[in-house]
Parts: sequence; structure tokens; C-alpha cells
Amino acid sequence: MRALLRHLWAEPSRPAFYRAANYVPLKPWQVRGRRFTRRGRRGVDVVEVAEFLDRVAHDLAEVYAALGSSRWETERIKDALRCWQSQRAREDLAARR
Repeated sequence: MRALLRHLWAEPSRPAFYRAANYVPLKPWQVRGRRFTRRGRRGVDVVEVAEFLDRVAHDLAEVYAALGSSRWETERIKDALRCWQSQRAREDLAARR
């Protein structure tokens, strides 16, 4: 059990790729608002690009929603643990008296 707890409390692994210090992840509204210039006959299919951007934006929105839910759940668990630890400390203190 202790090994599992040590593993859970260990520092998370760092990403294997480099990101600049000023890197800001894309937001769904940034992907949806992206527009491409047309290049005449050699240009891209505007409808295809728009469909792709909508798909990427939808996927990003789902990821951000899952991340928010995960962070909320983490905070809830941390609060419950703090409460339990405080209660346990009060009980231990009362037992010593």
C-alpha cells in the first residue's frame, strides 16, 4: 500500500518534447476562428479545412472539459483527505489526554 501511495505522490513525469517558456496551448475558439488564405487553383479545399478545424476544436473542448473535471475531482479528494487528517489528529490528541 505504501508503495502505491509513494507512486501516486511522486512528481509527475515531464513531457518528452520541448516547449518554449512562453508556449500557450490552443483554445477551441482559436481553432474555430482560424482562417486560411486561398492560393488559386493550388489552394486548399475551404470546406474540408473548416470541417477539420471544427473537429479539432470539438476534440480540444472535450479535452479541456475532462481536464477541468479531473482538477475538480482532485480538489474534492484533497479536501476530503485534509478533513480526515484533521479529524484523525483531533482524535489522537483527545486519546493522549
